Amino acid sequence: MFPNLKLQYETILHILLYFKWTWIGVISRHDENGERFEQNIIPMFAQRGICFDFIVRLLKVSYSSDINDMVGDVIEKTEIIMKSTVTALVIHGEIETMLILRIFSRASAYEHISTKRNGKVWIMTAEMEFTSIPLQRDWDIDFLHGAVSFAVHSSEVLGFQKFLLMRNPTSEKEDGFVRVFWEQAFGCHFPNTTVDLQDEKICSGEEKLETLPASVFEMSMTGHSYSVYTAAFAVAHALQAMHSSSFKARMIVDGGVKLQYQELWKLHHFVKRIIFNNSAGEKVSFNENGELEAGFDVINWVTFPNQSFQRVKVGKIDFMAPQEEAFSICEEAILWPSSFNQVQPRSACNANCPVGYHKAKKEGEPFCCYDCILCPEGKFSNQMDMDECLQCPQDHYPNMERDLCIPKVIIFLSYGEPLGITLTVFALSLSFTTALVLWVFIKHRDTPIVRANNRNLTYTLLSSLFLTFLCALLFIGRPEKVMCLLRQTAFGIIFSVAVSCVLTKTVIVVLAFKVTKPGSSMRKWVGKQQATSIVLSCSLIQAVLCCVWLAMSPPFPDLDMHSVTKEIVLECNEGSVTMFYCVLGFMGLLAIVSFTVAFLARKLPDSFNEAKFITFSMLVFCSVWLSFVPTYLSTRGKYMVAVEIFSILASSAGLLSCIFSPKCYIILVRPQLNSREQLRRRKD
Repeated sequence: MFPNLKLQYETILHILLYFKWTWIGVISRHDENGERFEQNIIPMFAQRGICFDFIVRLLKVSYSSDINDMVGDVIEKTEIIMKSTVTALVIHGEIETMLILRIFSRASAYEHISTKRNGKVWIMTAEMEFTSIPLQRDWDIDFLHGAVSFAVHSSEVLGFQKFLLMRNPTSEKEDGFVRVFWEQAFGCHFPNTTVDLQDEKICSGEEKLETLPASVFEMSMTGHSYSVYTAAFAVAHALQAMHSSSFKARMIVDGGVKLQYQELWKLHHFVKRIIFNNSAGEKVSFNENGELEAGFDVINWVTFPNQSFQRVKVGKIDFMAPQEEAFSICEEAILWPSSFNQVQPRSACNANCPVGYHKAKKEGEPFCCYDCILCPEGKFSNQMDMDECLQCPQDHYPNMERDLCIPKVIIFLSYGEPLGITLTVFALSLSFTTALVLWVFIKHRDTPIVRANNRNLTYTLLSSLFLTFLCALLFIGRPEKVMCLLRQTAFGIIFSVAVSCVLTKTVIVVLAFKVTKPGSSMRKWVGKQQATSIVLSCSLIQAVLCCVWLAMSPPFPDLDMHSVTKEIVLECNEGSVTMFYCVLGFMGLLAIVSFTVAFLARKLPDSFNEAKFITFSMLVFCSVWLSFVPTYLSTRGKYMVAVEIFSILASSAGLLSCIFSPKCYIILVRPQLNSREQLRRRKD
């Protein structure tokens, strides 16, 4: 008359998962049934995320049990249970297990173990039932308040209470058991000639069962009684089926029907196959294994100060129903233990991880014990107790609390922001200054200081510097396809022309000094054609590199969603990074060669010497671009563009100031020094 035990374990698991009780304790009997229970539930529960703080085994109660051993064991187990952090306790036992549970509560009071601070929710199996011994009659049953238990599905049996009220222990029709029960329930004795009842309370037989508290006697049919009631119907139906079958064999004894002993084994065959409705209207049937096909009721225990209690049916699980209808529970109808103030108890190894955090396993602890770790950069969690944080979409980023994603803002270096305005003003100012210097040199083109060291080369250098400053403006503003194609290639070619001019000037200074020596064979290398050839060849190499870059993998507008956490950077993707650094590398090579030659020629006579100024300019140039590479690689977003613009302007300004400021000083401030005689005097 009991369903498959595995179904009850699944029912317990349903309850634990429904209330999210993942950190539990287990109390079981110290016998084969208890061991079998543990062997079944531990792997089943662990697979669904339930772990165990403790598993306590109770001593088996029998008439021969030593009371001192039992009390000592109870006190020891009480301390383990009550001091544990678990809230949900799964108790497996039978009827006599309730006797020990009542001792737990008593022992806690004697040992001063607080049950309020560490309140527990008892989850009891269907095999258990409330019972007590006379010694426990007046003991508090408050520990049962809010407990949850299971019972084989049952219904109210009409007429049962009326049947109970008709019991009369003084009637000759009643058996002796009723008289014994009556005496224990009402604490009285029936008159007996062999016993002196002078000081004892006499039973009248008129006592009312309904006046007894439920802890002594329940007026409603319990789950166990319902099983016995249904079992009687099952046997009756099986007997009827067997009696009417072709295999019947009977004989009349004392006016009744008695089965022959050798035919009794056939009764089980009929019990397994019967299907009937009992008087409560419930369908009763058995499966192929002879197990009752029934579900379980979820019972909530509610206690009262007068030692009474009430079993409230708050849910059920029917394994024969469709999956979506198999489990139902009315959470609002449940009364929890008073220590929880009617707030659903929580039974977990640690506090829930809030939103914005995820669970991280604690080393050496059960798998359901974990630390709460803030979600890493770029991830979020919008639910409590998430195993892993979720990745924000590429165009979103998590907020500070890491509990939601916020859309990223599209940015680029624009003309309207302070940084863009500053760089624009700086570029225009330098280009204007360069144009002014060029105008000064053109106006004084016939003076010795302008004519010295190839006047046309000077004009080319100033023009390329002017265009270089203007090229910086291509890096500011919203990146477009044409702008991305032009900005690096135009800068690379124009700036290479400028550096080539500096290199050519340096070479001419060295060659001019060599030419002045008598019998020098280097005269043929000094001239306008040779200077033009050096500038054109160097510029042509850079132009070829840029063309290859544009042909292979040209720059294009792109969205960088990863470099900056809260922003989407609208930028020009360089396409081929290798070609980008080849263009920069070639300019660096020209600069290093210029610096080396100028450094070696720095001590030539002043009359012919621009090498000293070129040395300083190349020193500035190399310093700027050597610092550019690590700075550029370590910068993110629109500031990468700002770093490149600053490097372009700073290096070009270095060339302009170091090479041309001394000459402009002489032309504009000390014109008397700008004469052939002064140059010769300085030479002498």
